[in-house]
Amino acid sequence: MMDSETWSIDPSAKTNNSFGCNPEERPLEELLECGIILVDKPPGPSSHQLAAWARSMLGIKRIGHGGTLDPFATGLLTLLCGRSTKITAELLRKPKSYVAVIRFKTPVPEDKLNSLVNAMKGEIFNVPPKESAVKIQVRTREVSESRLVQTEEGDRVHLLSISCEAGTYIRTMVKDLGLLSGNKCELLELHRTRSGPLEHHMACSMQQLADAVFLWKEHDDPRGLERLVCPVETVLNDIPRIVIKDGAVSALSHGAPLARPGVVSVPKGLPLGSSVLISSLKGEAVAISELSVHSDSIPEMKSGQIAAPKTVIMPPGTYPQTWSKD
Repeated sequence: MMDSETWSIDPSAKTNNSFGCNPEERPLEELLECGIILVDKPPGPSSHQLAAWARSMLGIKRIGHGGTLDPFATGLLTLLCGRSTKITAELLRKPKSYVAVIRFKTPVPEDKLNSLVNAMKGEIFNVPPKESAVKIQVRTREVSESRLVQTEEGDRVHLLSISCEAGTYIRTMVKDLGLLSGNKCELLELHRTRSGPLEHHMACSMQQLADAVFLWKEHDDPRGLERLVCPVETVLNDIPRIVIKDGAVSALSHGAPLARPGVVSVPKGLPLGSSVLISSLKGEAVAISELSVHSDSIPEMKSGQIAAPKTVIMPPGTYPQTWSKD
């Protein structure tokens, strides 16, 4: 059923169940070829080390990670298996949420700190700290939430909740709080609680991952691992989605642009150049594409290009070729 935010172009379109698969029904082997594992990173190891351990445990060639956490930081780290590494850039652009424990050299009254923290919302200057591998330059980042949650130890230790644009350095924000308060401030703990649409309750520990791999490899029981490896679509659900017909899926998986006859539904109000997820009728991610026209013009079109693929996710051959060259 199409809602009021979607143009229903061809509601009669059907899918052939002989090809493809609902993402939630994928077998483990296919999940490991293009899936994600959300890990609750412990303090100590680097993001790269966790990816290497997972790669060794699972015995697969490619595992990357999206959104680096410093070794001392904890929380959500997304491991990308196989072809899902193609969406690393997309994942890195997604907003993040953190809780941070900070400590001042001398007490800062709760009301004063509350005022300073609340003021660090909206567009702020955020220079990468010297510990970062990123080139140090002045830039801005958008902070949607900055609030004081709790105060302890006689107004010296405070817990903050921060939601922000990707690439925001919390260490820099903490240093700025020290400058604004005239009181040296240090970051004691940092925990990532959200990464795009992924939330903390979806994560597993490295020990849980190791246990699930053991059951799979030593006892031929994949059920635990199947619960921990999510389809790649999980991390793409917040992107506007164009649904296409089976015949168009094959063309897109070969890198062809999306033409008007292949469209089943499209979101309303998207301007030319918008990033969209091209999806099959079964909900499979086919490609991340860029709109070639305004989405509201598509219902009136009879032919022509709708979108050009930027990142093809589905492997060719998943759906049979049905298009002709004329």
